[in-house]
Amino acid sequence: MTDNHGPYVIYYAMAAVMVGSSLLAMRLQLAKALKMLLAWVAIFGVAFLIFAFRDNFSGLAQRVRAEATGAAIQDGESLRIPVAEDGHFYVDAKINGHDVRFLVDSGASVTTVSQKVAQDAGVAVGTRRAVVNTANGPAAVVQSSADRLQVGSIERTDFPVDVSGQEDLNLLGMNFLRSLQSWRVEGNYLVLQP
Repeated sequence: MTDNHGPYVIYYAMAAVMVGSSLLAMRLQLAKALKMLLAWVAIFGVAFLIFAFRDNFSGLAQRVRAEATGAAIQDGESLRIPVAEDGHFYVDAKINGHDVRFLVDSGASVTTVSQKVAQDAGVAVGTRRAVVNTANGPAAVVQSSADRLQVGSIERTDFPVDVSGQEDLNLLGMNFLRSLQSWRVEGNYLVLQP
């Protein structure tokens, strides 16, 4: 036995003595005493499993939350975004510290926010106007940049964004996806690797 195992052996011996002495003190019949002993073994076994797999339970809790609310899961450095009921991927992010819900759109060249989001987040709207082609036809935008864009633990500074006159149009575009090491779809998750 090494010095590292000594405390564990003492702990288990103390637990066994406590359970055994409590069963003897009750002076139960052998069958009832064995049932209680098995119950205590099961209780200690479950406690041991919870302790041994505590990191896995944390991941399980994140996954349950993601399924219930659509929240992204931080998995080490990666961010796993669950697919929504409509088949798209949505992510809660921050622009200059302001909360924004984005539709992840690999068809959008540049990340785009509405005028209201730009105003609320303090994005300085410049005068460089452009016309971009969208799925709904041409749209006028103003080219600008956000001081900070944060998606989960992934953060970009001085990040180019287009500001659109359309309300509720917040697209996380290819300029963000290209800034990542990789991005891919795995089953029902979009995985972003910084």
